[in-house]
Amino acid sequence: MEIILADTFFKRLKGLMGKKDFEDGMLFTNLTGSSIHTLFMRIEIDVYFIDENKTVFEKVSLKPWRFYKPKKHARYILETKKGKIKLEIGDHLDFI
Repeated sequence: MEIILADTFFKRLKGLMGKKDFEDGMLFTNLTGSSIHTLFMRIEIDVYFIDENKTVFEKVSLKPWRFYKPKKHARYILETKKGKIKLEIGDHLDFI
């Protein structure tokens, strides 16, 4: 699985909107906030909220046209197709 890096304003703005299907994940960085939405999306996704230590602290599955705000600010957010990967709260990720 390839992870697409969304590290600019426009990449984060576009995100996964409009995709009918996808096999890749998207990692959002340089965040100013942690709230997300699935407006204009066509598939259900798993969302992993990751802290500054690259540890998953919250996970949620969202259907299209939903909003979600995690309990605390995330340093990174990973979005994947629902059920594509199996990460759990407390899992530590290793990426640059």
